Amino acid sequence: MKKIFNTIAIIGKVKNQQAIETHKELYPWLTSIGYQVFVDDRLSETLHDIDIPRKKFLNLIELGKKAELAIVVGGDGNMLGAARVLSRSNILVIGINRGNLGFLTAIDPENLRLILKDVLAGKYFVEKRFLLETEIYHHKQIKSQNLALNEAVLHSSQVAHMIEFEVYIDDTFAFSQRSDGLIISTPTGSTAYSLSSGGPIVSPDLNAITLVPMSPHTLSSRPLVINSKHIIRLIVSSNNYGNQEIICDGQNSLLVSPGDEILIYQNSNFLHLLHPRSYNYYHVLRNKLGWLNKSC
Repeated sequence: MKKIFNTIAIIGKVKNQQAIETHKELYPWLTSIGYQVFVDDRLSETLHDIDIPRKKFLNLIELGKKAELAIVVGGDGNMLGAARVLSRSNILVIGINRGNLGFLTAIDPENLRLILKDVLAGKYFVEKRFLLETEIYHHKQIKSQNLALNEAVLHSSQVAHMIEFEVYIDDTFAFSQRSDGLIISTPTGSTAYSLSSGGPIVSPDLNAITLVPMSPHTLSSRPLVINSKHIIRLIVSSNNYGNQEIICDGQNSLLVSPGDEILIYQNSNFLHLLHPRSYNYYHVLRNKLGWLNKSC
């Protein structure tokens, strides 16, 4: 069989024993069938009982440069963390679900060898998922920035505290709002925090960004869907009490002070998410969200 890939990376910050067992299964199996395998250096202590040379442990940036395929083991949180780094390279990424929902890590761990054999033989397709760049400006000077595959969320750093802000789309005023905050989501993130706040599910092949109000102080506020080519500008009112923050993918926090300006736009890089040929987005939605199967 002709190899589609030569070098593979195994990635995933370990959170449970089942994920550890999957990591321990993958490395010897992949090396035994002839692949050069590198491993996330965060796993070096966890996999100490497996014969893995120290030079095989690399950080995410190095893995993105060395490997052609990354296998992420864990939940969607692991995939989100890896995606923000791996999107800088052309590496293909596939996920094995050892978490809860598993919208991004779709491979069933019970059948991982069977599925991965097909993938390694070239039986797969690739989806390009875009990321959002968030930049925060204070007195016109950039003070922080980060990426998000799912969403960037503006909210108060205090619990149950409303904030005021203005929203501009490509420098055109769209609306002002008083609410708990605003979720700016990619299609990938439309099944995450945005969904729980009443946002729409957006097919991942659409180039769209959704703006979902969080507990707005008016019944007329509704989710807004715009083309991902637009630039979103948020101006935080100087009348707000205390600080606000932008949370990227629920993992990275950027401090926002009253009067700061926030730019959110599509990043130029993409996550190249690989799926087995049997993968179907609507089948995943039906299973994860408990939608009914056909009745006739």
